Amino acid sequence: MIGLTGGIGSGKTTVAKFIEECGFPVYYSDDRAKDIVNDNEDLKLKIKELLGNEAYDENGFYNRKFVAEKVFNNKDLLQSLNGIIHPAVRIDFEDWVKKQKKYLVFKETALLFELKLNLQCYRSVLVTAEDNFRIKRVMDRDGKTYREVQAVMEKQMPEKDKIKLADCVIYNNTNLEDLKEQTEKIIFDIE
Repeated sequence: MIGLTGGIGSGKTTVAKFIEECGFPVYYSDDRAKDIVNDNEDLKLKIKELLGNEAYDENGFYNRKFVAEKVFNNKDLLQSLNGIIHPAVRIDFEDWVKKQKKYLVFKETALLFELKLNLQCYRSVLVTAEDNFRIKRVMDRDGKTYREVQAVMEKQMPEKDKIKLADCVIYNNTNLEDLKEQTEKIIFDIE
């Protein structure tokens, strides 16, 4: 397994799409987590016990906005929530891997280094970019303000620390063509 990570606005999802174009499967941890918190009834109960019934809306869907506001500045609560969600994602990933036919699979996850998942990987790939690029991308993509994006970035592990931990680094400061070339080079170096 190859771990693929990057901070908000780094371009890790774009790199993941390039990896898929090269014929390798990618497990999108964040996307799967969003599905799991809506589909797994046991998980729903645990999350409601932790955060209250407001963690789900009247239709039974995960209330991301409420949960984010509740845990954003509460490290202990966030850790407890992660302790509920992450094991379920790990099991889902293991089931997914069993269904893959390729010898090389990628796991895209924002918290690769924070959760020490890189220790389970053959290699780790970090997608990074200068802060001003990342902020502009997220502002354009999500309609967030500069301060909102900066607040999220400040909660994440510093890029310089991630670079030290990564086996391979892709710098996303230029254009898509360069990003694709860097991605392909790393994939075929890993092979």
